[in-house]
Amino acid sequence: MAKVLLVEYDRTWQEIARQGLNGHKTECCPALSDAYKRLENDAFDVIVVSIETNYGDNVRNLKSKLPPHTPVLVASEQTRTEDVVEAVKGGAFDFIVKPYTSTRMRLAVEQAIENRALRNEIDYLRRTQDTTYDFDRVIAVSPAMARVISTLKRIADSEATILITGETGTGKSMLSGTVHFNSRRRGKPFVKINCANIPETLLESELFGHERGAFTGAAKTRTGRLEQASGGSVFLDEIGELTPALQAKLLRVLEEKCFERLGGNQTIRTDIRIIAATHKNLEANVETGAFREDLYYRINVLRVHLPPLRERSECIEPIANHLLEKNCREVKKDFNGFGPGIMDLFKRHLWPGNVRELANTIERAVLLEESNRITLQSISLSGFSHRAETSPKPLKDLETSEKDLLLKALELTDWVQKDAATRLGVTARKLNYMIKKHGITHSRWRRNK
Repeated sequence: MAKVLLVEYDRTWQEIARQGLNGHKTECCPALSDAYKRLENDAFDVIVVSIETNYGDNVRNLKSKLPPHTPVLVASEQTRTEDVVEAVKGGAFDFIVKPYTSTRMRLAVEQAIENRALRNEIDYLRRTQDTTYDFDRVIAVSPAMARVISTLKRIADSEATILITGETGTGKSMLSGTVHFNSRRRGKPFVKINCANIPETLLESELFGHERGAFTGAAKTRTGRLEQASGGSVFLDEIGELTPALQAKLLRVLEEKCFERLGGNQTIRTDIRIIAATHKNLEANVETGAFREDLYYRINVLRVHLPPLRERSECIEPIANHLLEKNCREVKKDFNGFGPGIMDLFKRHLWPGNVRELANTIERAVLLEESNRITLQSISLSGFSHRAETSPKPLKDLETSEKDLLLKALELTDWVQKDAATRLGVTARKLNYMIKKHGITHSRWRRNK
């Protein structure tokens, strides 16, 4: 139910408008002067005002006394185009011509209410983005992360392409947003695309758009994400998953700032900044021909590597506390921190899923815990990925460590790849990549028969 102020001198139109506004709390004033007095003591969601002359001036005067985004609807017997234009220029949301029906009034007011809610939501999101994507709020206690944040601060406002490398779950997506919202493009769109999550057959259309009839099912023209982001930034997560054909098209975007939609001939120009990310070794992929060398050099202008969580153990406790507070707010629970032994457990764990795994672990604990603090009984971790308790040693060669973790995960899940991926906190696609990378086989797997 919305509060509506109806400014109408004619009783007949008052009654018709009231019928249309049934279900909303409606108050009536016979003149604008009365409305001004009413607005001194109360606030309304929508104002409907009957005006016959000086539309623009009257609406501007009325809007000056209202909070931002409060819509004003003008009702009038006049139907001249210039009257409508004058009202809209003055700030009117809609122009309702008399005679109108109660249905016309109801639809106009409901549309105004929806528009008001949308504008308020946009304002809220802009404010929260400014807060969330703040370099000073990034937890960077370890020297390695402190260097990463220092580097990103220096390069955020440049126009150069950025490549962020690091394991899955280390925070590449979040930091890409922080770069955008601390750059000169902050007021323009920020578009995220995960190249690994979209099937190859759809990714080209998602990136570049398509024309009507470009393929079966293309019933209308679709604007691609690169076109939607014009003036802003595009985050291409897992860029190493792009096919050679899409790599070539992306290279053209970077070099010439233009492309064509799928099935189209019109060249579309776009002004975007690319922030790319990958967990892959792109240099090795260039050597094997899986990734274009020229594209690699185009995206590797400014490079930042995010260390895995196991290599920044100083960050684990503050990140865990932050995630606990966040989850408590979301589910409206209140916990007195973590119980004994949990932080020791967290610091021994290798976190193959990195920050994402830590976030999932804490979210699950918050939902399951019944006492006033998080206890060990609510913590569920993969038992095979703990550091040795008695004699901590430096990590082995990363390739060997990854293969050992992978084999243990597969053994614990009876060689079911989907379950092993869940155990490791990685996607099925990444697990398949790791299996091929280390040449792991099993007699039950169909491709090995």
